[in-house]
Amino acid sequence: MRKIGLDVGDKTIGVAVSDELLITAQGITTIERTGIRKDADKVIGLVSEYNCDTVVIGLPLRLDGSNSSQTEKVCSFGDMLKNKMRSTGLSKVAVIFQDERFTTSIAEKVLIEADVRRKKRKEVIDKQAAVLILQAYLDSLEKGK
Repeated sequence: MRKIGLDVGDKTIGVAVSDELLITAQGITTIERTGIRKDADKVIGLVSEYNCDTVVIGLPLRLDGSNSSQTEKVCSFGDMLKNKMRSTGLSKVAVIFQDERFTTSIAEKVLIEADVRRKKRKEVIDKQAAVLILQAYLDSLEKGK
């Protein structure tokens, strides 16, 4: 089964999904935030559509590893998502947090190196960050084998 990765921000949620062999992550969409419940519903729709058994959410920690106010917001979103999945029959889908420090800056560098214009970078940066979050998780699975 596939894994889905999320880069949860205040305005958007970047979304990536793994291939079925759990080797690579591909960006699929960016969700415009409209409210925590509606956002969770959109994610649940994607979990079902792509037949995912795990949701990997990027956890925005401070450089020293401590929590920030954004960490609390992301954790609240994760809790809401877990509860909504339980109530919609997806209780077996795991929700995992993955350290996401530096993913947005790395995504920005990748897009600059690919000569993506500033306006286009703004449109795809969250999706690219979700790819990096999910890929880090997939790589950790491979190391654990």
